[in-house]
This record gives sequence, structure tokens and C-alpha cells, in this order.
Amino acid sequence: MTLTQLRALIAVAEQGGFTAAADLIGMSQPAVSRAIASLERELGAPLFVRHTDGIALTEAGRRAHLRAREALRHFDLIRAEVAAAAGEVTGPLRLASLPSATGTLIAPRLRIFTDRYPQVQVRLFEGADDDVRGWLHGGAAEVGVVTLPAPGLHTIPLSTHEMVAVVPADHRLAGQETVHIADLTGQPFILTTAGCRPLITEAARQGGAQLDIAHEAGGQSAILEMVAAGLGVSIVPTLGLPAELGPVTTRPLEPRLTRTLALAVLAPNDCGPAVRAFLDLAESG
Repeated sequence: MTLTQLRALIAVAEQGGFTAAADLIGMSQPAVSRAIASLERELGAPLFVRHTDGIALTEAGRRAHLRAREALRHFDLIRAEVAAAAGEVTGPLRLASLPSATGTLIAPRLRIFTDRYPQVQVRLFEGADDDVRGWLHGGAAEVGVVTLPAPGLHTIPLSTHEMVAVVPADHRLAGQETVHIADLTGQPFILTTAGCRPLITEAARQGGAQLDIAHEAGGQSAILEMVAAGLGVSIVPTLGLPAELGPVTTRPLEPRLTRTLALAVLAPNDCGPAVRAFLDLAESG
């Protein structure tokens, strides 16, 4: 079993095909195919099943992929730790973020980080809260932005910000200075599928609101567009809200509701030099 075979396995699994994998790792497509075939013979089991619309991991392949990613991470850490002993921070930094946090919270920190550590290769993923947690637990990302609470993860708080009611500009609630969460009872409600969903449902329960969930949507922009179209009202975090909301109005909530985002890692003692440096930077503000 070779590092080339493991890199080919990871690339094919994550790119969904041999050609894309070859482009990613700088090999020819036939070389990638030979590496996978050789690994399958060595392991004694097929790692991929071929479909008319692409390929997918078998159960054996899924397990091999997970372990291969762990093995390569530790291999990369050998070089990074040796460089760190000489005072250099190198290696990869695989960072997962929420779309609303990337531009506001992560990009400014990455700008400072990459200026300070130019030899670190940063790879940024974006997804919903469940995606980020899945990437962390699966090893695809080493550090990620999550909504607190985050059981099972070591976290460093980044930002606490308000949650606000979002209503069409001509809605009767738009004329109120604040919106009590109970005022949303009976209104068609657009509920997020992202990480702040539990915060909203728990706040509604405690505030005596019976949310009439008419629609569900993942991204903040999709929710704003649905509210603007008159499909319902919602609650969203202020972080990442555009300056111009068009036919949509936001109002403070009663009682006050906040969301806290944090950087998260699985195990702080198992982080590589690049991750440790990024966490140190985040903790220092």
C-alpha cells in the first residue's frame, strides 16, 4: 500500500470520478485507475461501484477512504511538525465555514493568517451547520465554524449577534418597534434548516409562540427572498444581512434572542501546527 494509492483513493472518492481526481492530484487518468485497481487487489475488495451516472464508494471503500484520509493527515503532520520545530508553520489548513460567517468573521482572520504564515495552504469549505460538523467528524476539515452549543467539539467563541424578526415591509408587524415572538403565532413561518433552527424553535416554545411552519429553507438569502415574495415571516441572524433589504423589514425580538458562533476542532491536542496557529490567532482577537 503506497501513499500514491491512498491519495488516488481519496481524490476519486471526493471528486466523484477518475478524470476529476487525476486533474486534482496531477496524475493521468489511466495512472489513477491503475492505482485504484492495484489497491483493490491488495485489499481483496472492490472500493467503488460503477453506475451509469458515475461512481460511488462501496462499504469497504467508505471505510478505506476514512482511514486513508486519517493516514495522510498524520503523514502530512510529520513534515509540518518537523518544520514547526525549526520555527516554520507549514502544511495544510482545511477550514469549513458557514456562508454568513465567511466574509464577516473568517476572511479578515484569514487575511492576517496568510500574511503571517504564507507557506500554509488554506482550503476553505462552505456549507450549513450540519455539513460543517460532518466534515469535522469525517476528517475532511480540521477546524470549522459552528453554532453553539456544539457537544463533542472543542470550541473558541467568535461572535454573538442578535436574531431578528423578518417580515414584508407592508406587513402589520413592520409597524411595531419590536416584535414579541408570540406575535408570530398564526403567521406563515419560514423556518431555517441551518444551525440556528434549534434556537428558534426553543425560543418559540419558551415564548408561547405556535409557529405555523409553511416553508423551510437553508440559506439566509433564500429566506429573505421568500419573505420578500410574501410567502411568510421568519427569524434570521443579523450577521451577514445585506445593507439593502428591499421590500423586507427586520425588527428586534422580545425576548432578546442571540446566536453564538465558534471555531471548533475535534481534539485540540491532536491539531497540526497550522491549525494551532489559526486557533491562537482567533483567541487573540
